[in-house]
Amino acid sequence: MTRAEALAIVQEFTKSESLIRHAFAVEAAMRAYAEKLGEDAGLWAATGLLHDFDYDQFPEEHPYKGNQILTERGIDEEIRTAIMGHASFTGVARLSPMAKTLYAVDELCGFIGAVALVKPNRSLSEVSASSVRKKMKDKRFAAKVNRDEIIQGAEELGVEFDSHVEFVIQALRQVAVEIGLNP
Repeated sequence: MTRAEALAIVQEFTKSESLIRHAFAVEAAMRAYAEKLGEDAGLWAATGLLHDFDYDQFPEEHPYKGNQILTERGIDEEIRTAIMGHASFTGVARLSPMAKTLYAVDELCGFIGAVALVKPNRSLSEVSASSVRKKMKDKRFAAKVNRDEIIQGAEELGVEFDSHVEFVIQALRQVAVEIGLNP
C-alpha cells in the first residue's frame, strides 16, 4: 500500500483536522521505528496513517468498521490485524513488531502533542521524556489519554520508557508543522 492510497482513505472518511493531524503523527512515529528496526517503512507508515480512519464517522464501531472497509478494499491482513490490535478492547493479539509498535506509539503521540500544546511556544523542542512523565501524573491533563496503555506499549515493545518517549518526540519533530506544532 502506498502513502497516497492510505491518505486517500483517510481523507475519504476523516474530516476532523485534529484526527488527521493525529494520523500524521502516528504515521511519522511508525516510519521512524520501521527505519530503526530495518522494517518496511512504507508499510508501517501507511498502517499508522490508517489506524483511526474510521473513528470520525463510526466512533462506536471503531476499529471494527474500519477493518470491514479495509477488508472490502483488499487491504493486506497484516495492516488490518495491527489496526485491530491497537484497540485493546478488540482482544486482537499484538504479535508482530508492527502491531506492537502501533500500540506503543498511538496514545503516546496524542499525549506528546498535548504536552507540546501547553508549552509557551507550542514546540516539540520544549517537550522531553521528563515533561511527559510529569504530565502523566496529572490525571486532569489530557484526561482521555490512557496512561496505562502508554506504559504497556513501551513494555510490549521491549524498550525503556524514557528512550521510547524521546524517540517518538524526535519522530514528531520531523512533521511538527503538519501536526500543528512548532519543531
